[in-house]
Amino acid sequence: MPPGGLGGEGAVAFVPARRRLVAALVLGLALPELAAQTEGGPLYRPWPRGRATPGLDLPAWEGGRWSLAHSRGRVVVLNFWASWCPPCVTELPSLELLAARHESDGVEVLAVNFRETDAAVRRFLERQPLTLPVLRDADGAAAKAFGVRVFPTTVVVGRDGRAAFTVTGECDWGGPQARAWMAAVV
Repeated sequence: MPPGGLGGEGAVAFVPARRRLVAALVLGLALPELAAQTEGGPLYRPWPRGRATPGLDLPAWEGGRWSLAHSRGRVVVLNFWASWCPPCVTELPSLELLAARHESDGVEVLAVNFRETDAAVRRFLERQPLTLPVLRDADGAAAKAFGVRVFPTTVVVGRDGRAAFTVTGECDWGGPQARAWMAAVV
């Protein structure tokens, strides 16, 4: 055996095979997110069975704090967005319409800003005012707790306080597909 290890053709073949396996696994994990962006539509996923719904307590842009625990009995739509994300910005008016359409049904729609400075959020809201309450996820902990890796991502929480489903990618919340998703929880 050569100094320093296995050597020979077996070692050379093993490393590339291992790299191919790792690359295939990484690609396999990334495909759902890529599909949401390449097929031109959002990716709907039921919340995993047995996975707890994270607690959420965040500062609100207008002052005070907002807590998921205080919204039990209401359907809560948490949209994780950022001003530097064009699909997020495009989706926000659709979420405002969703909020207006379902306000009397006990649906609360919130825009959870991901890791932007106060100045960046202020500039955005001056250019594009929102009627939705804006929450601040300044350190990204809320997004991480809800498994957000792609923006926009929307998490819908049922009246029982348990997450029902997520939607990854830009969604027309007034379209038939989103209306069907919402009808199941409203």
